Amino acid sequence: MKIRIKRLISQLLFLLSANLGALKVKTGFCYPFFYCHSCPYADAGCPLGTVEHGVYRGNIQWKFIFYPILLIASIGMIFGRAVCGWACPIGLLQRATAKVARKLKRKYPVIGRIGQLRVERYLRYTKYFVLLGLVIGTTAALGFMFTDICPIGFLTGTIPTLFFDSNGFVPSPFFYVALVIFILFIILIFTVERGWCRYFCPLGALFALFNKVSLLYVSVDQDKCIHCNACTNVCPMGIDVPNMNRSPECILCGKCIEVCPTNAISFKVK
Repeated sequence: MKIRIKRLISQLLFLLSANLGALKVKTGFCYPFFYCHSCPYADAGCPLGTVEHGVYRGNIQWKFIFYPILLIASIGMIFGRAVCGWACPIGLLQRATAKVARKLKRKYPVIGRIGQLRVERYLRYTKYFVLLGLVIGTTAALGFMFTDICPIGFLTGTIPTLFFDSNGFVPSPFFYVALVIFILFIILIFTVERGWCRYFCPLGALFALFNKVSLLYVSVDQDKCIHCNACTNVCPMGIDVPNMNRSPECILCGKCIEVCPTNAISFKVK
């Protein structure tokens, strides 16, 4: 079975597992990926939302901080950022929009050139600012700012609630701000392949920290590599694959492995 089929099955199973609340299943755990606990069918908590509760207005509660971070660290130490490529429902959504993003890139070369600009590599650090500044900083100082404007919360929490439980919906003062950010999120993922994962996902920022030390990683055999760039051309994260050296941006999707003509690329376990 091809890697992309295995990955699709994995993503669909995790999406199903994230919505077991529809069957009245409530686990009381945190999701190991980005999904909103306010979804009517959610069966677990958002790991970032849990951290926010742990730092809310400076009232530190370590159990809410350590639990999701230890969960993410445990998974990250084994699989690196593979959660982004194999489990996260938002990754599955961006997989669905990737074809449109690639067509736009071919049709409008200016979009493709954006990825070649030096500023693009620095833009990737934005997700760390979102994690430290919005998820932790503003929550500790002001309150649930990130929760109120999170586009993933709007997609997986607000919209399903409006459709399936409209009587229980109470809009926050930031509803229209969140709506604008959500629209920008949709534009982003349709114009830049994996744009949310590349630039803004704070959970991806956490998992990225473990790519250098994880047991599972993508290895490139330089002796076999002919530098045809087939792997780089299909990489959804825009990585220079032959020279990536366990890049923190790698989501271990395996697309590079499938297209390599010399089998120079493979999953490795150290």
